[in-house]
Amino acid sequence: MGETCSVAPTDEINTDDREADRADDRETRPASGPRDDSPASGEPPTSPLRLAASARMPRWLPRAAVLVLALYACFQLGSWAFHQLIGLLINILIAFFVALAMEPAVGRMAARGMRRGVATFLVFLALTIATIGFVVLLGSMLAGQIVDMVEQFPKYLDSVINWVNHTFHTELSRVEVRDSLLHSDWLQKYVQNSATGVLDVSATVLGGLFRLLTIFLFSFYFAADGPRLRRAVCSVLPPARQAEVLRAWEIAVDKTGGYLYSRGLMALISGIAHYVLLQILGVPYAPALAVWVGLVSQFIPTIGTYLAGALPMLIAFTVDPWYAVWVLGFVVIYQQFENYMLQPKLTARTVDIHPAVAFGSVIAGTALMGAVGALIAIPAVATLQAFLGAYVKRYDVTDDPRVHGRHQSRGQGPTVVPEARP
Repeated sequence: MGETCSVAPTDEINTDDREADRADDRETRPASGPRDDSPASGEPPTSPLRLAASARMPRWLPRAAVLVLALYACFQLGSWAFHQLIGLLINILIAFFVALAMEPAVGRMAARGMRRGVATFLVFLALTIATIGFVVLLGSMLAGQIVDMVEQFPKYLDSVINWVNHTFHTELSRVEVRDSLLHSDWLQKYVQNSATGVLDVSATVLGGLFRLLTIFLFSFYFAADGPRLRRAVCSVLPPARQAEVLRAWEIAVDKTGGYLYSRGLMALISGIAHYVLLQILGVPYAPALAVWVGLVSQFIPTIGTYLAGALPMLIAFTVDPWYAVWVLGFVVIYQQFENYMLQPKLTARTVDIHPAVAFGSVIAGTALMGAVGALIAIPAVATLQAFLGAYVKRYDVTDDPRVHGRHQSRGQGPTVVPEARP
């Protein structure tokens, strides 16, 4: 009994010492040690410190925000620069196609030993002389016709007044009509607007001359330094890509030349047709007017037809007002014949594209770039079609009447030829 009573207090003392040591260890544990997330650690899991630590912002978020802002700023700057330079880019594109059209003539002259710069200058000189001569001829003709119309205006006015008096049983006189015209409000407003619009017209003319000069300089550099330009492009490409670029260049020259050939042929046909009409009607300056109609209607897209037909109508009106009506009717009928009969066939043969594709490309070019797009749409589409056609594998077509346009009899099935051809 005595031994048993003496041991029990010793075990209780040892147990109390172990619990005290564990409490001391928890108090003296370093801060870098493992954290106890259990409720026994003394800090509840929903305390503000724990929530703030878990909601800390990721390190990559500020850099991502800066990158997004930088990209947006670059996009806005590029968009602004593109809209500011769109006119220059269009002029460069026109100059490039002009250089492609001049390449055959310049290349032939350079092959005979002439320097490309001199050959390009001679080609431009010939075109400039022809253009100036044509403009001077038409200007003198138009000035003479305007003088004649001013001199004959009282006669025309008397004939109109007599027709009105006879038809509507009125008693108008030339003096009354003249006074009513001179003292009308719309005439005074028109004169004032014309006076204020002189500056706008002058600015437009100067802008057009500057644009022509820009196109001339760029096209001259493109044509004269064509080999150097091709070397510069090929120097940054591997040999396989260099061959493709040179092939695309040759295709563009060929298609652009074919397009200009078709336009020149249509201008010749149009000029001859209108010359015959004007000669039959006895309209003066028939040869010059025929050349005007042929060139303007073919090489000024969208509005060229209306500009080409306005001048012959004006000249024909000085001879007889009914002649102007005849000219208008002929211009409308011939334009329909050219659009739906002549142009699709010539374009399909010279540029080698389907008439529907040519028509659609002109509409798309007009929608994208206006008159310039309509002018360069066909050679651009023809070049793209010819270049991509080399990478398309074609197969023999099945011998099916539905493909060849023949009538299919009952029980006759298609014959498929699976061999591929390059």
